[in-house]
Amino acid sequence: MKKMQLTMLMVLLFIVASSATVTAQDLSSFEKKVTTFTLDNGLRFIIIKRDVAPVASFVSFVNAGSVNEPLGKSGEAHVFEHMAFKGTQTIGTTDWEKEKPVLAEEDRAYEKWFRSTLQPQPDSAKSKQEWSRFKELEAEAKTYVKNNEFSQIIDRNGGVGMNASTGSDQTIFYYSLPENRAELWFSTESDRFMHPVFREFYKEKDVIMEERRMRTDSRPLGRLIEEFLSVAYTASPYGTPVIGWPSDIKSTTIADVQDFYNKYYVPANIVMAIAGDVDPAQMKKWAEEYFGRMPKKPDAPLMTIREPEQYGERRFVIHENSQPWYLAGYHTVSAENPDAKPLQLLASILSDGRTSRLYKNMVEDKQVALNVGAFNGFPGDKYQSMFLTYVVPNQGVSIDTVEAIMDQEIENIKEHGVTRAELDRAITNARASLVRSLNSNMGMALALAQAQAQRGDWRTVFTDLDALEKVTSADIQRVAQKYLVTSNRTVGIIEPKQNAAATAGAN
Repeated sequence: MKKMQLTMLMVLLFIVASSATVTAQDLSSFEKKVTTFTLDNGLRFIIIKRDVAPVASFVSFVNAGSVNEPLGKSGEAHVFEHMAFKGTQTIGTTDWEKEKPVLAEEDRAYEKWFRSTLQPQPDSAKSKQEWSRFKELEAEAKTYVKNNEFSQIIDRNGGVGMNASTGSDQTIFYYSLPENRAELWFSTESDRFMHPVFREFYKEKDVIMEERRMRTDSRPLGRLIEEFLSVAYTASPYGTPVIGWPSDIKSTTIADVQDFYNKYYVPANIVMAIAGDVDPAQMKKWAEEYFGRMPKKPDAPLMTIREPEQYGERRFVIHENSQPWYLAGYHTVSAENPDAKPLQLLASILSDGRTSRLYKNMVEDKQVALNVGAFNGFPGDKYQSMFLTYVVPNQGVSIDTVEAIMDQEIENIKEHGVTRAELDRAITNARASLVRSLNSNMGMALALAQAQAQRGDWRTVFTDLDALEKVTSADIQRVAQKYLVTSNRTVGIIEPKQNAAATAGAN
């Protein structure tokens, strides 16, 4: 009893503390700390003054991801992310003037070889000769490479956490530096965004192929998710894996990725965010000095494909030597649609924490599941997205059993709605999540950069909370009834091979 009372007290203290923190970090407070400006070329900056320590975090948010890739060229966004660490015309090379023509010839040689392999009746001797020529040029290009020089420069100046990520909707580059090394970021980041060099391109494609094998091809869950998206989406590029299809990765050339960079890495499509102990006036001066040299370019092409309405359930089963999995996804809306907020809270009510409906029913009470979850915005939320539910069944529990219980929980909400207490708890969880996301320089920079780039205003990080406060139980019941219907659903299942064999034997 004392342990339970102590736990409840800790929860209450957390909620009170979270509320106090959000009040201290609300929009009016943040506006005093935030400086924004746009360069003449269209590049936007957000500076967040936070002088708790003499460090700063830097985020380069590019409003383009895998959804922007042309058909047959999946993975280009991710390939460029890797290339951005290979240096520039002055970093990572011993002699750029000599390296440049070799890289161009190497790329032409690869494309020539690859085209020859696609002929109806390939000339194997000719293909072998072309491949040998490509490898000669690759080896020659390598003689000019100064390995990892870009990252070494950052490391030597106290940089930490240097990384990048590519998603369906965006590509992000980030790291932190001591505040007295801020000018180094402006110098090196502007250099790699203005003068990227695609050195070691084909070697890096091998790295990406290995990454794909590790994350997708050799993992049952990875294969399930990839298959799930390709079944759920018939038109939208959300159905294409971010890392790319193997054949697309193989066919991609330097010229292809250069074209992607030219179209989407334009100033107006990029937001730079800096959070930490920095002087906003000095940051603006350096921004104009270093990034102001980027030429203004035409706006990035718009992604105009929209997923057509789904008229019937789609379902598939993968037989694996693996733990069983159940995924069910429902087509919903983008983040900007008013229904996105009720869907967000519906997911929280279903699966956030031990008091959520799915956890309490399926994990604690009936003990049919090891893990359950629900969330809206899969695999991205810039365009029409999905509401995803998943279950990992307990040992000896069938997929049919967990699916029936999951369906019943959803039907209960559609029929009876949710309680005020559930709704309040979901809103509190969202508020606490904001607190956590803004608890560091990097968290602030990432959150505000994404909001500015994709939604046009960093303030939506805060105004979203106001929108959540306005959601009613009736709203949640309505979106459940509208979107969580069988005809709008895709179901993907991993069934252990031994179970499938036993079923076949019984028949």
